[in-house]
Amino acid sequence: MTEILDRPQGARTGAGVEPDREVIARATDLVPLIREHAARSSEERQVVPEVMAALEEAQLLQLLVPRRLGGREANLRTMMECVAEVGRGDGSTAWAVALLNVCTWFSTTFSDRAQQDMFSAPGARACGIFAPPLKSERVDGGYLVSGRWGYASGSFAADWATLGAGLAGDGDPRALALIPSSAWTIEPTWYVAGMKGSGSDTIVVEDHFVPDHRIQRFTEMVEGHFATSHRGDEQNSTMAFIPVAALVLVGAQLGLARHAMERTLAGLPKKNVAYTCYTAARNSPTHQVGVAEAATRFDQAELLMQRACADIDGAATRGVQLDKLTRARVRMDTGIIGELVKDGLDRLMTANGASSFADANVLSRIWRDAEIAGRHALVMPELGKEAYGRMLLGADGPLTLDV
Repeated sequence: MTEILDRPQGARTGAGVEPDREVIARATDLVPLIREHAARSSEERQVVPEVMAALEEAQLLQLLVPRRLGGREANLRTMMECVAEVGRGDGSTAWAVALLNVCTWFSTTFSDRAQQDMFSAPGARACGIFAPPLKSERVDGGYLVSGRWGYASGSFAADWATLGAGLAGDGDPRALALIPSSAWTIEPTWYVAGMKGSGSDTIVVEDHFVPDHRIQRFTEMVEGHFATSHRGDEQNSTMAFIPVAALVLVGAQLGLARHAMERTLAGLPKKNVAYTCYTAARNSPTHQVGVAEAATRFDQAELLMQRACADIDGAATRGVQLDKLTRARVRMDTGIIGELVKDGLDRLMTANGASSFADANVLSRIWRDAEIAGRHALVMPELGKEAYGRMLLGADGPLTLDV
């Protein structure tokens, strides 16, 4: 059953469930620029300034932020499509865009006072990590926090961070703390095979005081009990926390799939098939089947994303909390999307041949980016399958992960 949140009667602001095509078109228009700088972003281990400036000018970094705070107030489907189009340009850039958008949205669910602290500066952006800190000590009026938070994607472009914190007292100690960039340093640690330009380095905080109004309990956020006073009048202030946090992580993969198919259809049909009688791959049944199977998997991934967005945006539009069974299914479907994209890319890499893995071939970067993205903890398919299966069968005991 869905739970209706306490809210006053009246109109709610928000974009409904239909994607905003005008905003998505802005992302599409940036694809050539993003591709031009993709290799350099990987080399420099963060999205280059030229691309970040273009993304900011196109208003693609505050998609879920309410208009009252200077954002676009788009729905989740619009954000997913924008991230996917950016991913059609470059996976690392899309990953940074996804994380900056969703973590900035996290910030809009904090107390009104915390929102004022952050958004008094126009265009403020946040990165974030859920992991707990090394130290979280209760002091008068808040907590003294120290720690290291790895994989802080987009931290190079963030003004704030929503970081995991541990709270004293009864109940689940997990929380998120809103911490300004003036309180942290970035330690370069992101040296990996793929998603090189996402800037997923480590944030380091030493004895920073976080006032109570900049803290939210994680369990309250999971159940949609956000601290903001606008749950009753803003669509995005009612979105399901974990489903949104998980689903955004496959937006870049959808874009990588789109790019890989585009490259394949442009180059493969005329390619000679070595050691066979086929002078063009377009006439080879093996290649026909491989490309068709990849296309079908990509289509399935897109459809699962669209259904998840319809569920999340639909519930938020009605001002209700998404039911737990659907939340578990979205968690599972997120992993399935990642599986489908990776499987489809494998088939395209095989169809395109060993040259696909050459450093100079963009397909190689696409493949490596997707392999990294599909291994994020919130995307791991088996965990989502377990949660959904437990809910479907009514297993004894609580869920072993958040949905």
